[in-house]
Amino acid sequence: MPGKPIVILGVFVADTAYRAVRQPRMDETILGTSFKLGPGGKGSNQSVAAGKLGADVTFLTRLGVDPFADMARQTWVRAGVKSTVIDTPQSYTGAAYIFVEETSGNNAIIVCPGAAMLISPDDVEAHAGLIRSAGIFVTQLEQPVEAALRGLEIARGAGVTTILNPAPAPSVTLPDRIYALCDYVTPNETEAEGLTGIKVSSIDDARRAADSLLGKGVGTVIITLGEKGALLHTAGRSDHVPVVNAGPVVETTGAGDAFNGGLAAALAKGVEPLQAVRFACAVAGISVTRPGTAPSMPSLQEVEAVLLEG
Repeated sequence: MPGKPIVILGVFVADTAYRAVRQPRMDETILGTSFKLGPGGKGSNQSVAAGKLGADVTFLTRLGVDPFADMARQTWVRAGVKSTVIDTPQSYTGAAYIFVEETSGNNAIIVCPGAAMLISPDDVEAHAGLIRSAGIFVTQLEQPVEAALRGLEIARGAGVTTILNPAPAPSVTLPDRIYALCDYVTPNETEAEGLTGIKVSSIDDARRAADSLLGKGVGTVIITLGEKGALLHTAGRSDHVPVVNAGPVVETTGAGDAFNGGLAAALAKGVEPLQAVRFACAVAGISVTRPGTAPSMPSLQEVEAVLLEG
């Protein structure tokens, strides 16, 4: 499923995942039930998701010069992801604390991006040729917003389809000009509220939030809704795509990244948007049946099998 080339700008972090029945309170120590170290970071996870689906994907980032950077490179090789890395010995490769609630699989995360926080507009400009050569350009908000903005500007100027996954939820107001650079914006409910001020508790709420984003200049809004699936919303249509149930939920940590990687892979192949969203829901639906983030991403054969069953 290679299709057009995909370039993803973003962050790699090493995920340190702790499972326990609950989070500790301040000044409290509790015993967990398990620990796992693995690859993570939204941009990296999305690249792995797309790579495991057979897409032609290149990941652009900064890494420290340390064992976590070695883990990153090994992860990308295994997933078939090409990488363009700016080595940054003056910093460290990012890491994330992930708490997973044992009973539900729900999670809470602290991310320290490290070297990736040094990604600058100049770094992006230095790799403008790579971005212009893509069919799809994807970025998020874990690296500095100015770098994401420059990537979107370069991609849009070259006629590349652009996807902004506004995650994590922005703590500052995004520049107004960023929205019109986005063919697709893919927030979850919390992120949609952060961008629009509209609390998303239902599909109708999601439609109102999506209308707000269209008013800011976005081409197409896709709001992921957890167990409710996803909403595909444009000026001319609004389609609710149900969740694709692939089995019992084990962990939801990588679901959004699985969705975005799957969406990019499908669009790169030329799949029309509604079917691309359904495909992305299947990728996410499989990922939550497994622990971890990058390790939970499914193959194209697994996704096709689930869609055939549905």
